[in-house]
Amino acid sequence: MRLVVDLNRCQGFAKCAFLALDVFTLHGEEALLYTSRFDEALRDQVEQAVAACPVQAILADFSDEPTKGVEGRVG
Repeated sequence: MRLVVDLNRCQGFAKCAFLALDVFTLHGEEALLYTSRFDEALRDQVEQAVAACPVQAILADFSDEPTKGVEGRVG
């Protein structure tokens, strides 16, 4: 399970940080820090955080399948 946050879109409302404390935190007043991979036990919290983002800056991928064209690419 993976997370991607569009930090250019994020406005620092921190709703995600309140709903999924083990995944999102605010550093200072506006800088969002997050864990890009999270455990299945946190799925409900992450789903709530994604849904609560007022600017829809968070994308969660709940599959364990590798992303085509990214993982496994030979440089």
